[in-house]
Amino acid sequence: MEPSIRYEQLIAYLGSQLPAPVDQQSGPDDSIVFTGGEPAEVVVHLSSTSVTVFEFACHWERPASLVARPRRVGMLKWRRLSETVLLNALGTLIKGARDMRLARYGTCGWCGIRKPPEMMADADICRECADQQTEVVH
Repeated sequence: MEPSIRYEQLIAYLGSQLPAPVDQQSGPDDSIVFTGGEPAEVVVHLSSTSVTVFEFACHWERPASLVARPRRVGMLKWRRLSETVLLNALGTLIKGARDMRLARYGTCGWCGIRKPPEMMADADICRECADQQTEVVH
């Protein structure tokens, strides 16, 4: 199969397999960066030769500055693999990245809402509830 046709198939496959909503941005060297989920769960970088899957992750640089730092889960040289092997491996990497991300979520002891790790002040309370508690005047 012609590489450009397989590339287009990969774009369609990623759009259908990543958690919704899927954001698609142009990356360096005519590559495409997909981000799936709200809040983000999985990031995939598709280039003309490889597809790399990341677990979405970020951290606070300053109190008001959240910086994305995705963690690499795996990379496939898609031109070297048969279609079946490629799609099976890619599906497994996406599922693994999503499972890893969701396993890091915490439940706030105050509001009871499950939130991503960057939205938790510590293991037991989310940032929103922690901010509300500091505003209480006795």
